Amino acid sequence: MHAFDILGDPVRRRILELLAEGERRSGQVVEIIQAEFGITQAAVSQHLRVLREGGFASVRIDGARRLYTIDAAPLRDVDGWLDRFRTFWEPKLAALDTEIARGRKARGELGGEG
Repeated sequence: MHAFDILGDPVRRRILELLAEGERRSGQVVEIIQAEFGITQAAVSQHLRVLREGGFASVRIDGARRLYTIDAAPLRDVDGWLDRFRTFWEPKLAALDTEIARGRKARGELGGEG
């Protein structure tokens, strides 16, 4: 499965967000995802499997617990692919930063004045 196919699913993206915060027990992931998306434990397990098999997550066994962590390597690959497109949005974001700074300066919010 291609990285963007894996990342295209909102449940898997949310699981990655959780794992980006730190190692999580599978039960924690299931609880959060079930509450947010209303899917079964089996469906959450399937999403975890897809993330593992795609290289986005790894699991280690600690007694009876399965602990999941994020694997950043595939995300670096995605970031590298996106790099060629950054020229389309980076100038616009820089211009937005400039306008925000101008607005703050006009309101006296910069330099500890506000």
